[in-house]
Amino acid sequence: MSILQGKFGVVFGVANKRSIAWAIAQAWHRAGAKLAFTYQGERLKENVEELAGTFGPDTLILPCDVTSDAQIDSVFATIQQRFGRLDLMLHSVAFAPREALEGDFLNTSREAFRVAHDVSAYSLIGLSRAAAPLMDQGGSIVAMSYYGAEKVVPHYNVMGVAKAALEASTRYLADSLGQRKIRVNCISAGPMNTLAARGIAGFTDMLKHYEAHAPLRRNVLPEELGATGTFLASDGAAAITGQVLYVDCGYQIMGM
Repeated sequence: MSILQGKFGVVFGVANKRSIAWAIAQAWHRAGAKLAFTYQGERLKENVEELAGTFGPDTLILPCDVTSDAQIDSVFATIQQRFGRLDLMLHSVAFAPREALEGDFLNTSREAFRVAHDVSAYSLIGLSRAAAPLMDQGGSIVAMSYYGAEKVVPHYNVMGVAKAALEASTRYLADSLGQRKIRVNCISAGPMNTLAARGIAGFTDMLKHYEAHAPLRRNVLPEELGATGTFLASDGAAAITGQVLYVDCGYQIMGM
């Protein structure tokens, strides 16, 4: 399948082979897209280089701290030099200080709130603003959310509030960029055993709960998220923008 043949994309948020960003990147690559990758800090550089290198030795890999406008601008300037344009962008970036995910939400500090929203929500705006001039033929921006944006999930705390901001930003960006034929959507994924998820207390119990209560009686698979990401990147989703698509084996529809 080559429904993304000739498309150029950039992926933000790969940490290791279990990352949702990596599952979607693999699917985009199989569908024919040529991709660039970013990494946050030297700690993750080796992992990203090893994974992205499987797409070919000339795969573009760039550092990017999404809290730095200068680094964001540098990434897109380099992409413009290498690709000339951009068709796809994946935003799979989120962070909150560990202490903000462990205690009572009432005790969320001002700084933890600021950091969580800067990294997890505002970064979508900053990256989209920098990407838009390169998407002169239209494009697709895909961000990753979670059910904790809509309902209270134990230990998700300030990250749930930041994801709610991300989803609202998706809608406003869809309106801002629609006349440029740039679509902006979120995938709300069921829980997966990623590096970020393991920082949430009780995560193993969460996996078991989803498996027991989702209509499909199982958890979502990485390749299923990859397939959804590919659909949203393709012309098949040409009339879809500003949406949150739940890919969670149906858990979101359940009341009890």
